[in-house]
Amino acid sequence: MNDRHEHGRDHEPGHRHGPGHGRPHGHPHERDRHGHERPGAPSRHHGRLRLSHRLRHLLTPHSHETAEKVDSVLESSARGLRALWVSLAVLGTTALAQAVVVAVSGSVALLGDTVHNTADALTAVPLGIAFVLGRRAATRRFTYGYGRAEDLAGIVIVLTIAASAAFAGWTAVDRLLDPRPMNHVPAVAVAALVGFAGNEWVARYRIRVGRAIGSAALVADGLHARTDGFTSLAVLLGAGGAALGWQLADPVVGLAITAAIVLVLRNAAREVFGRMMDAVDPALVDRAEQALSEVPGVRGVGELRLRWIGHRLRAEVAVVVDGGATVREAHRVAVDAEHALLHAVPRLTAALVHADPEPVPGEQDPHLPLAHHAAA
Repeated sequence: MNDRHEHGRDHEPGHRHGPGHGRPHGHPHERDRHGHERPGAPSRHHGRLRLSHRLRHLLTPHSHETAEKVDSVLESSARGLRALWVSLAVLGTTALAQAVVVAVSGSVALLGDTVHNTADALTAVPLGIAFVLGRRAATRRFTYGYGRAEDLAGIVIVLTIAASAAFAGWTAVDRLLDPRPMNHVPAVAVAALVGFAGNEWVARYRIRVGRAIGSAALVADGLHARTDGFTSLAVLLGAGGAALGWQLADPVVGLAITAAIVLVLRNAAREVFGRMMDAVDPALVDRAEQALSEVPGVRGVGELRLRWIGHRLRAEVAVVVDGGATVREAHRVAVDAEHALLHAVPRLTAALVHADPEPVPGEQDPHLPLAHHAAA
């Protein structure tokens, strides 16, 4: 006896919501030929309510998900978008202020930092597009929705961090081979402090929101902002060395900061590519198994899979139930198991629960017909 249950499936055409739903007869407010109300036909008030319900059905996504679950998903995307636009404004202002100082000082190091900040600000664009796409409903072609766009944006961010590291290293080596004097050193130092402060604030904000909503791409974008903050510190230290008469201070510190950027790149790439490979925190798996084992009627937990789609989690699990249970009883256990998962696993929005009968000694494995389909 097998039973499958998934949270969040849309109504199929012709899906009946209950006894009498959509039937033209048998309504408790039917009127007779004399105009008196009697059971059987809809009243005018009820007709207006049904019309309103149909309009809402056509104009809004209709699914078995609770309003609270839908609101939670939309709110997470809204928080991500808000974090992107706020950080875009902060970094844009920072880059503009630095560009003014570059124009009057001719500092190549500060120019590189300004380019980094501008690039970091612009990474908000692909990630913002990904968040907007992720809010679109699933289709028959993209049956899981568009959440993977967020992971693709994460790859763009990782590549941008790599390009920033390459540019920082190239600038440092160029300055090391061809030392140049720096003009308006105090202004360059102030601009470097502004760049560091702006990037560090944006980094903390993006990382905090990204971890709160489960967005690896937003966390990677925050780490990218932090690398540009390091670059700003390099400019500041280089300015200090120039003020003391040591022209090589800027390129030497720049090389050290390039190494730091590479370390941040490694962490960001690990998180983003891990997400692309459906990696999850093993603690989440343990938490899910513990929750399932406590559900009445669940006699064992079989294969359990979790995967991220953007910043949302989905689960697939097989649970063992009483072999003598009816289909309805097995379905009830599956519903209870899914309910337990939704409460136990943060950011889980859907679960597919498969109920297997408890094996009987000597009984053939019911999954044996599927064995030849398994990958070699």
